[in-house]
Amino acid sequence: MENEIRTWLSDIKQAIEEINIFLSDKRDFFEFRNDLKTRRAIERNVEIIGEAVNRILKVNPDIEIQNSRKIVDTRNRIIHGYDRVSEEIIWSIVIRDLPKLEIEVKDLLEDADYH
Repeated sequence: MENEIRTWLSDIKQAIEEINIFLSDKRDFFEFRNDLKTRRAIERNVEIIGEAVNRILKVNPDIEIQNSRKIVDTRNRIIHGYDRVSEEIIWSIVIRDLPKLEIEVKDLLEDADYH
């Protein structure tokens, strides 16, 4: 695996870790919705994840990241269509999709270390 890809995977891993830090342990949607700083911090990290996935796919489109197109599309929507991104969408991504992505990225980084 190319060093650039490993770096971008590490960026994704770090962004997910930061999102987990920003959220309280109880993972309460209403708390999230009412905390502007946390929402913005999480949106920023979702942007970073989407940009990193986009860069990875440009270098190696064969890397298997589930929902990679949706991840990039979400990044684009946050940046270019910021007024069309609801708290519910971001929350759903964080709760449902990021745990899966975290496992995929961890596995890809481990595979890269062994090869």
